[in-house]
Amino acid sequence: MNPAWKRHWPEYLMEAAELGLFMISACFFVVLLEHPSSPVRQAIPSAFLRRVLMGLAMGTTAISIIFSPLGRRSGAHFNPAVTMTFWRLKKVSGADALAYVLFQFAGGAAGIAVAALILRALVSHPAVHFAATLPGTAGAAAAFAAEVAISFILMSVVLAAMASTRLARFTGIFAGCLVSIFITFEAPISGMSMNPARTFASATGTLVFDSIWIYFLAPPLGMLAAVEARARLAGLQGIHCAKLYHANAHRCIFRCGYAAGARG
Repeated sequence: MNPAWKRHWPEYLMEAAELGLFMISACFFVVLLEHPSSPVRQAIPSAFLRRVLMGLAMGTTAISIIFSPLGRRSGAHFNPAVTMTFWRLKKVSGADALAYVLFQFAGGAAGIAVAALILRALVSHPAVHFAATLPGTAGAAAAFAAEVAISFILMSVVLAAMASTRLARFTGIFAGCLVSIFITFEAPISGMSMNPARTFASATGTLVFDSIWIYFLAPPLGMLAAVEARARLAGLQGIHCAKLYHANAHRCIFRCGYAAGARG
């Protein structure tokens, strides 16, 4: 067994738990807002307004996870594309990156299983569909392009915030706000994923894998493109670590430059 896996397994489990909690939250709020028998669905006929509420719910969920004890310690990636990006930045070792990705996939699938146990037939209803992210009426090409674009924007904002001593502590808030905005306005195009493990988790419930290639390829492509763009336009100085929120006392398992910066 790789030595890192022996030491860092708590963080791996935390990453699994984070995406699992995110998926449970997604299923609960989709049932609340979209299931025909839900009083909230009956009271709000506007699909746009329901997306606004869904965006607020999931943006708040993301922020809560990022700033939770779990997120403060693991770094709150809960997304293979995010982990791959920080691996590209040499902030995460190859062993840790592989373990994070594996546990993110496992945690997301476990979250869907728990949601199915709790919500039963409600979550499998066609209007809920296990909170699946699927291409909209514009088709697969539009969904792919949209996923690349929103992933690029998200990671560009995250990197810009992390590189700023004034804004770094708010990185998680910026990320959560973008999740809210994207669900509100972009979801009709691609379902708004930005996360291969998140889409795979829903697919373990729906057993529909036809378009999963979009969500496996587009988010990493968009986020890695954001790294290359920033490297050329603004440089990568100031991005010291892979934690979205580093101002805490929890241990850091990454190739962290904060301590060196403090000594300097």
